[in-house]
Amino acid sequence: MRLTVEVIESANVFVNALKEREIALRGLGIPEIENLGATRDQCDVIDLSDNDVRAVENFPQLKRLRMLLMNNNQVSSIAPDLDKNIPGLDTLILTNNKISELAEIDKLAGFKKLTSLSLVDNPVCVRKQYRLYTIHKLPWLKILDFEKVKMNELDEATKAFGSAEAGEVGSKMEN
Repeated sequence: MRLTVEVIESANVFVNALKEREIALRGLGIPEIENLGATRDQCDVIDLSDNDVRAVENFPQLKRLRMLLMNNNQVSSIAPDLDKNIPGLDTLILTNNKISELAEIDKLAGFKKLTSLSLVDNPVCVRKQYRLYTIHKLPWLKILDFEKVKMNELDEATKAFGSAEAGEVGSKMEN
């Protein structure tokens, strides 16, 4: 099913337990993100879980959006400069997707308000030093993969990657 304006307008919009305005677009078989401008930037949370989305892209300017739930999709890529369209994003849940390259994590570095990120059950999680690399690229994270980022991990990440160019580091890392 395509994510049409009609689908968005008929979707369940509610105030969740955190008192945030959420739109539920779960389990609709959506193959790609489109037409989210129809939300009129009125949602704090967009839930696109349990669909067939392959890329986190095509977001219009959504300054109000704080949380994006995209678990159980087919996501393998993230658009560069996505942070310019959703600058207030503080939580990104991409659990159980197909992200396999550390370069996709690099694309999240512009999200300076991002404090919680989950990439659990993505192929990238088994990469050597994945957790430290992610903490290095996003040192403001408080929670990674549903575990608190500890100060010693931040120190380890800085020691491991602090002096290297990000591109060189990512290309030198092994599985």
